Amino acid sequence: MKVKVNKDKCIGCGQCINIAPEVFEFDEDHKSKVKEGADLEKSRKEIEEAKGSCPMGAIELED
Repeated sequence: MKVKVNKDKCIGCGQCINIAPEVFEFDEDHKSKVKEGADLEKSRKEIEEAKGSCPMGAIELED
């Protein structure tokens, strides 16, 4: 599984970080990014919830 945050769409609202803090964090531009070394398979449910909750549709998943 691959998870990507589209920086052009992300507005830095933090919804994904609230839902899946073990996967997402803010970068230096206050936009979301995937944490280095995050266990994506273990957090699949939370990632999918974060994707569905993102107001800008900035989270992209690929199996």
